[in-house]
Formats: sequence, C-alpha cells, structure tokens
Amino acid sequence: MQLTGNTILITGGGSGIGRALAEALHAAGNSIIIAGRRKEVLDETVAANPGMYAAVLDIDSHESILRVASTLKTAHPKLNVVLHNAGIMRAENLKSGDISVAEAEITTNLLGPIRLTAALIEHLLAQPHAAILTVSSGLAFLPLSLTPTYCATKAAIHSWTQSLRYQLRETSVQVTELVPPLVQTELMGEKHAANPAALPLADFIQETMSILTSQPDSDEILVEKVKPQRFAERGDYAAFYKAFNDRINSQ
Repeated sequence: MQLTGNTILITGGGSGIGRALAEALHAAGNSIIIAGRRKEVLDETVAANPGMYAAVLDIDSHESILRVASTLKTAHPKLNVVLHNAGIMRAENLKSGDISVAEAEITTNLLGPIRLTAALIEHLLAQPHAAILTVSSGLAFLPLSLTPTYCATKAAIHSWTQSLRYQLRETSVQVTELVPPLVQTELMGEKHAANPAALPLADFIQETMSILTSQPDSDEILVEKVKPQRFAERGDYAAFYKAFNDRINSQ
C-alpha cells in the first residue's frame, strides 16, 4: 500500500490502536475518516487533529454499516482504504453456559469487517489503487484461554483475510493483515493499558509505520514482539501454549 495520498476509513478510530494509527497516517499525508459508536470520542479526536473527519458508526448494526458506507462514498468519493480496527475483548467463563460475550464479539470482531467490506468493495474496486487492512492478533496463532471467543474471531479474521487476498489478487485492491501483540491500550480496561508485559502503544505504532513504509507489499505486518506467537507452531506448540496460558492465569 502506498503510504501517502490516500483517503482512509478507520473503524474504532477514536481510541487505542485505531486513534494512534489514524494520527500517524494523518501525519503521513493521508485524508483520515475515523468511525466509531461514541460521538464525543470521535469529536475530541477530530478536534485534536484538524483536517480529520469522523463518522458515527455502529459496527454491530448492518443497517448502520450500509447507511454510513453509502454516505461516505458520496462525501468522500476518493475513499480507497479501509482499516478494520474496531474490536472488543472480554474474559469468558465457558463453564457458565453464558454465550452473550461470544455473540457480541463475533458480531463486532468478525461480522463487522465482513459486512463493511461487502458494503465498500464495489467502490474500492473502482479506485486506481486501494487497500483493505484487517487487524487480527498474535492471539489468532497462540490463543489465550481467558478470552476464547476473542481469539477465535481473530483466527477467523486471519483466515478470511487470506481468502480475501487471494480473491482480489488480480485487482487494484491490496489486502494486508496487521497482527498486533499485547499492546498497552484500554481494550480490557485500565489494567490492560498499564500492563508492563505489553508493548507501549507509541512503540507499536512507530514499528508498524516503519514496516508499512519499508515493506509496502507485505501481506502481514509483524512487529518483533508478535513473532513468537505468530510462528508458535514451528516449535513445541503444546508446551508453548501451556506455559503461556499458565503464566497469564497465575497473574
């Protein structure tokens, strides 16, 4: 993906990785549209970044996705990149029989990107240069037992991204997967943002932007910290999985 001169839609762009990427890509010379549910958060981000745009989007609602996509295609006809960043991550007790977390995460993390891509694909295919960026996770490759459905949705996003890339291989649309490690954000609350084992957000963004700049044709964006998870299957996976989950569950 060319790193400047784009019009980029970023879901979940008002906080965390989404906001940080929006600001970095805005500074790189792109027109940025951030989307999310919380208007006040979007407005604050836009106020702090003059020239940025915002769209209130409920990623869980197919109707909202269709309506916002239609509006954006008219208001921003040069829209050529979508970055699927919106996501939720919650702990689950699978022994409880409660599936509310699973249903919510599947709707947001998996159906959301699928629905939004479908709503924009015809428009993206008509652009001279376009890109679709998905955000999976190191947990797609080495899951955390504490958050089983989150990990499953990210594994599904990885698989879906591969298929999307292959189907679009002879078009103008590049498909790239961002694979974050544990990053200091409020994805699971304030404790998550202060986790000393997590990569500082600024460091993650700096390394990600460096990779996007130096390796614009990469299928996967892998910072160094995520590589042990991404390639866990190359070693003793069962032992690695147990040690990883034992360590997390003991904290």
